[in-house]
Amino acid sequence: MLNDTDPSDRTDPTARRGRSRLLTRDRHVRILGQLSTMGSVRVSSLAAELDVSDMTIRRDLVELEREGRLVRIHGGALPSESLPPVAMDSEEPSFESRLHQRREAKLAIARLAAEIISRYRAIAIDVGTTTYLLASQLRHLQHAKIFTNSLRIATLLDGAGPDVYIAGGQLRGDELSVCGPSAIAQFEALWFDVAVIGVSGVTAEGLFDYSFEEADMKRVYLRRSALKIALCDSAKFQRMSLVNVAPLADIDILITDAEPPAKIAAVLAASGVELRVAGSSAAS
Repeated sequence: MLNDTDPSDRTDPTARRGRSRLLTRDRHVRILGQLSTMGSVRVSSLAAELDVSDMTIRRDLVELEREGRLVRIHGGALPSESLPPVAMDSEEPSFESRLHQRREAKLAIARLAAEIISRYRAIAIDVGTTTYLLASQLRHLQHAKIFTNSLRIATLLDGAGPDVYIAGGQLRGDELSVCGPSAIAQFEALWFDVAVIGVSGVTAEGLFDYSFEEADMKRVYLRRSALKIALCDSAKFQRMSLVNVAPLADIDILITDAEPPAKIAAVLAASGVELRVAGSSAAS
């Protein structure tokens, strides 16, 4: 194991400084070696392996990022080779236009999500077009209680098998979502078996959404659920919008229709997030 200091250096400041620089270089070599081999590194794992503090590793990562050797992410780092460029979406398209974009991919994602969550009883479903298509796959459920802040989803399920509960609060325009402090307080008092959220984009930095209000409710779903699932069609990879909802580590499963870019896949793997690709028999 490597140590930050050597007792023999304590009386010789010059030797101590030289030893510190050498140890720093050694750590950097080890960090970059692991990064090349594993595709990602975690602060906690590096600190344990190199017998230094998390803070020391974070300083190493800052220095290596400054040199262009890696890119820091939540809890670790990725190689510096560039991802496809991140696109910034400043305006939210209408619900109807989004519903018809990549509809077949979204339906495949919705069907896979339905297979996973159908066995649960208390199900929370976020607003969005893919979650709306998911709800259409759940009309047969007789045992379930479905909680949502989407009036569209509540209306779709009205009179069908599951019991439906909707949050009360401020109605948000075209999205027909219910948001605000009262809606958050109601659902914050509950505990769900599973929650499914939609997103406007996914990068190595996490999950994104257009609206502060809806992002707040998504975080409630993530905090108050035993199993946390995000739905994301592959066109949303490397896209970001106004609000960073949460790091990828905050979800348990990401369901999509195609393999994500390598760095997103590396963050998912490093964070212990299960990747499920609709239409693929294998999960990674």
